[in-house]
Amino acid sequence: MADVRLSLDAFDPAVEIAGFNARHPNAGGIVTFLGQVRDSGGVEALELQHYEPMTLPGMQELARVTERRWPLEGLLILHRSGVMLPGDAIVLVCAAARHRRDAFAAADFAMDHLKSESWFWKREKTAAGWRWIEPRPEDHEDISRWRI
Repeated sequence: MADVRLSLDAFDPAVEIAGFNARHPNAGGIVTFLGQVRDSGGVEALELQHYEPMTLPGMQELARVTERRWPLEGLLILHRSGVMLPGDAIVLVCAAARHRRDAFAAADFAMDHLKSESWFWKREKTAAGWRWIEPRPEDHEDISRWRI
C-alpha cells in the first residue's frame, strides 16, 4: 500500500527518506527523487495551487497504477502545495523493490506523470513579479514513452 500525501507544510526530505528506507528492509533497491525550488534564474518564490477534490485522489490513483505496473515493496509520493522558497522541497518520490530496475522505472513513471499530468498549477515569482509556468514540451515527451 502506497503512502501518498499532499502537504501544505514543509517536510524534511532526510527524515522522510530515512523512514521510508527503514520500513522496507527487504527491498534490494530503493530509488528516491527529490524535486526542490531552484535557487537560480532570479526565482524568489514558487507557488503551487491545486484543486482539492481532484489532487489527492489523483495522486492516489497514480500510486495504484504505478503499483500495478511494477512489483514494489513500497511507494511514497509526497507533494507540497502553497508558496515555497528556493531550496525548499516540492516533491519526494521513493520506490522500493526487490530489484533496482523496478524501483527506477516506478519512480521515473510517477515523476513523469506528476510533472506533466498533475493537478497542480505552478507560478514563480521573480523581481518582475509572478508568472504562470506551463509544462515544457520535454515533459510531454517524457510521459509519452509510458503510453502503450
